Amino acid sequence: MSPALRARCFAANQAGSVSQGLFSLQNRLYLLGAIASLSLLAGCGAANTVGHQLLGLGSGGGDSSGTVASVFGYAVADEPQAAIVGRNILNNGGNAVDAAAAMGFAQAVTLPSRGGLGGGGACLIKMPNSSGKMQPPVMLNFPAGAPGATGGDRPAAVPLLARGLLAMQARYGQLPQSAVIVPAERLAGGAQVSQALEADLQVVGNALLADPNAAAIFAPGGQMLAEGALFQQPDLVTTLENLRVGGVNGLYAGANATNFAQAADAAGGGLTAQDLINATPKYGMPETTRQNGYDVASLPLATSGAGEALPASASFMALDKNGGAVICVTSMNNLFGTGRIAPGTGVLLAASPRTDPTPNLAAAMAYTTGGNAFRAAASGTGQNEADEAAQIGLANALTGQNVPVPAPGRANIISCPGGVPGGEASCSASAAPGGNGLAIGGR
Repeated sequence: MSPALRARCFAANQAGSVSQGLFSLQNRLYLLGAIASLSLLAGCGAANTVGHQLLGLGSGGGDSSGTVASVFGYAVADEPQAAIVGRNILNNGGNAVDAAAAMGFAQAVTLPSRGGLGGGGACLIKMPNSSGKMQPPVMLNFPAGAPGATGGDRPAAVPLLARGLLAMQARYGQLPQSAVIVPAERLAGGAQVSQALEADLQVVGNALLADPNAAAIFAPGGQMLAEGALFQQPDLVTTLENLRVGGVNGLYAGANATNFAQAADAAGGGLTAQDLINATPKYGMPETTRQNGYDVASLPLATSGAGEALPASASFMALDKNGGAVICVTSMNNLFGTGRIAPGTGVLLAASPRTDPTPNLAAAMAYTTGGNAFRAAASGTGQNEADEAAQIGLANALTGQNVPVPAPGRANIISCPGGVPGGEASCSASAAPGGNGLAIGGR
């Protein structure tokens, strides 16, 4: 980018509004740096997009800068750099599934505490068929599951995040598979620590220092990374490159599966190559209800013992110009999983569900009966309060109310009172207040 064009991009971004002062000046600066580092778009299109809907409170209007006209669509994620990746994918011809898959891989890099490649999750997917007719929603489950046998001094879950995202993109996406992995690969080479990641690092404290591989990433020089710091994961670059080149086989088959299992075992995970080969995502039907005159599809809730503290989770979602919508929720079965990285892979290992409770993966989507037009989507995080957060978030979207979500529950929302397709100008999106995420989009 030339100095003159860079200056125009910066000026266009400065014209964008930052909602309610929720982002610090430092955080806004790191977002601009992240945008500049993601070279998916020519010129400064990605940078200009941020001005519309930082934290999702724009009106859905178009790009006032006149530099690059973006397509309609929204991307929301619990980590801002991941949301920017999703919006870039929409701008470059991707649909909601392409955007969600790219956000999932990106957030695995920038928020591995809650959604790393070593973990898993679930998605609600509602997309048109090849003839353009909108289809009912489906559910895709890819949990970080238990290995075939017990073993290891820090038992790890079988990683399914990458396999789930690739399965979803292969069935519903319209971009080349590599397009949804390249942004994450670049971020692994050098991203910046967001408020979201810093907050999780502060919770865990020095526990990560016990593993030299984790310490080298999260606390280089012995001091925990702070917001705005450069965050580099060279081994993760190689793992993502293997996935980009080899697809599922880049991690889950042959020598790659054997090598990863050996690395996980060296970190006390107790995984085998057969665990990776056997672990597959599964499609199914979501739970369906009626609410405020709309059909609502939801992810089924995990059951847990009374008073049991559930693991942390993270979410991301996308809506495209055709009304295609995806909501995904991920977890490491424990904040930062086992706290150990499989040597040479850069992958933070999730905790085995044999040793930790099942996370509450909460998401719901409302749509019109018959026509199946998109109306609203909400994801919920906040451990035991995740389901309540998603329910309140969706109810607020459908009724226009603003009922507070009880802490620590958080809800990310996309709402289109006029429905999509057809009522694109009615849409808005929001990231949970205090959650340090980002909602971005409109037209």
